[in-house]
Amino acid sequence: MKASELRAKDAAGLEKEVSDLLKAHFGLRMQKATQQLTNHSQLGNTRRDIARAKTIQSEVKRAAKKTTGAKK
Repeated sequence: MKASELRAKDAAGLEKEVSDLLKAHFGLRMQKATQQLTNHSQLGNTRRDIARAKTIQSEVKRAAKKTTGAKK
């Protein structure tokens, strides 16, 4: 998934996307463990998608905290 698609989502959408990606990654790891996975590059792609989504999620949280003026 592209970063521009993720940036269009709200906080709840990003949370759901991260959750879905984590479930997909777990499924791929299980397929690899049982030697059913044929395309091993899917593991890396999913891992990078998770990192991308979490990065944008933290950016959104940081921007929301900055606009509300809340301090740490």
